[in-house]
This record gives sequence, structure tokens and C-alpha cells, in this order.
Amino acid sequence: MISIVVPAYNEEENISAVIEDIERFVSVPHELVIVNDHSRDKTPLLVAELSKKHPCIKLVENTRPGGFANALRTGFEHAGGEYVVPVMADLCDDLITVNSMLLKAREGYDIICGCRYARGGLRLGGSKVKGFFSCFVGWSLHFLLRIPTHDIANAFKMYSKKVLDKVVIESRGFEISMEITVKGFFLGFKVAEVPTVWKERTKGRSSFKMLRLFPSYLKWYLWGIARRLRR
Repeated sequence: MISIVVPAYNEEENISAVIEDIERFVSVPHELVIVNDHSRDKTPLLVAELSKKHPCIKLVENTRPGGFANALRTGFEHAGGEYVVPVMADLCDDLITVNSMLLKAREGYDIICGCRYARGGLRLGGSKVKGFFSCFVGWSLHFLLRIPTHDIANAFKMYSKKVLDKVVIESRGFEISMEITVKGFFLGFKVAEVPTVWKERTKGRSSFKMLRLFPSYLKWYLWGIARRLRR
């Protein structure tokens, strides 16, 4: 079984659709851990109602301070699957990719990255600045550190539970996905990527703020380079 973790902050416009899409497109046995991240709208009520239709749903509350990283950490703690996949609540992730990720996991890989910049992958819409940033970070770390992914900043990944048990997470924001992958790589876990298609949200507001988060991404970028130089 795999655990799909969905952090949700004020996602009443999207949460029902993303749950139904997960149930439609993910063909492998799974549980669905929805983390209510201090929502002030009807998000938890909608999830509770859908749990009557889909018994695999587990609704949990983020009791830490709000934010993507803390919501993910809460989801990881409640995940019972051998593999864990964070999925964004805004319908941006191509959920069919989860099935491809599991095939890679069964080949012995510990971190499987959904890659928008591999052959067969695609990034549709969204800020060109954000797109350039994620592409530059992914390709440059691939060449500088030899990490076998070109999209290290993408949050859409599959992690073996043993990776999450081993990596000490320090992040407070979206950079958590990059931190786990860089640290996991240097701990000796096997990394792979599969192509995926990402599309910009059409409903609700994104909490991703490029200028505010840039220093946090830079921290793990430089951390990885420093580790490589010490080797």
C-alpha cells in the first residue's frame, strides 16, 4: 500500500475534485491522508463528507504552525504505507504518474521524482520566472551533484518510508521537497525520475511566493554543493 498525502489550506474549490481524481487515476492500493492545514473555509467538512464514500480517506489536523512543510510532516507521521506521495490539492499534479512512480519503487529506488523537464514531461502555464527557476535548479544540481533528477524542486515525488524515517527535516516551506531529496541522496538512497505533466491551478490562490522562498531554496542548493566539495 502507498500513502497519498494532500496538504490542504482553504481548498474548498479544489479538494473534492482532487480526491475524486486520485480515486479515478491511482490504480494501486492506497490510503489518502488529507491534512487540514488550519483552513478557514469548508475544506474539512467536504473531506469528512467524502470519507463516507471513500473509506481510504484519513482526515488529520496539522497541530503545528500552519504551512506546507508542517502539513507534510503531519501527513508523513500519519502515513501507514510503504511509500508516501505528497500531492498538491490544487489539481496541478498528473495523478496517473503515481502508478509509474510505484513501478520505479519496485525496481529498488527510494526517491522517485516527478519530472516536468524530462522527455515526456511538461509544465503548462504558471509564472515563467518560477519555471525558469525550477528548471535551472534541477538541471544544475543534476550536473553539479550527479543527482539523477532534473526537477529536484518539484513537490510531486514518491518517498520510501525509510527515507522519511531517516532524513531529519528542517524546512518550514515548499523547499522541504528539495531538502529531503538532497539529504536522501547524500545518505545513499537511490533516486530516479519519471516524466510528469504539471499544470497551473485554475481555482483558489497559491501560497507559493517566489521571492520569499528563494533564500530557503538557495540554502539547500548551497548545502548540496558544499557536501559534494567535502567529498
